[in-house]
Amino acid sequence: MLKQYETVFIMTPVLSEEQMKEAVSKYHKILTDKGSEIVFENNWGLRKLAYPIQKKSTGFYHLIEFKAKGEMIAELETAYKRDERILRFQTIVLDKHSIAYNEKKRSDKSNQVKKAEV
Repeated sequence: MLKQYETVFIMTPVLSEEQMKEAVSKYHKILTDKGSEIVFENNWGLRKLAYPIQKKSTGFYHLIEFKAKGEMIAELETAYKRDERILRFQTIVLDKHSIAYNEKKRSDKSNQVKKAEV
């Protein structure tokens, strides 16, 4: 059975825009090649870190929400650990309340965008 997960990873700030996009597409490919379904994705951009990591005070944040089998997570996190571009990552399983909250948040945001266009 597929569970819904959310993973956030922080990439080193020394990457160019092209290198950052290449890193994100690598993890996209890992997920989709193993039969995962991408539900939502959000690039948070360059943000200040709460504390320095590897002497860096900023990083590129990226969030991916997806449906996958449980054994897929170990493979994804192993890829994160092997990639020197990744400063930190966290993957969590979403319960039904978290999924409902994320969907409501996305629909509220899209409604605000529609109102702004009118």
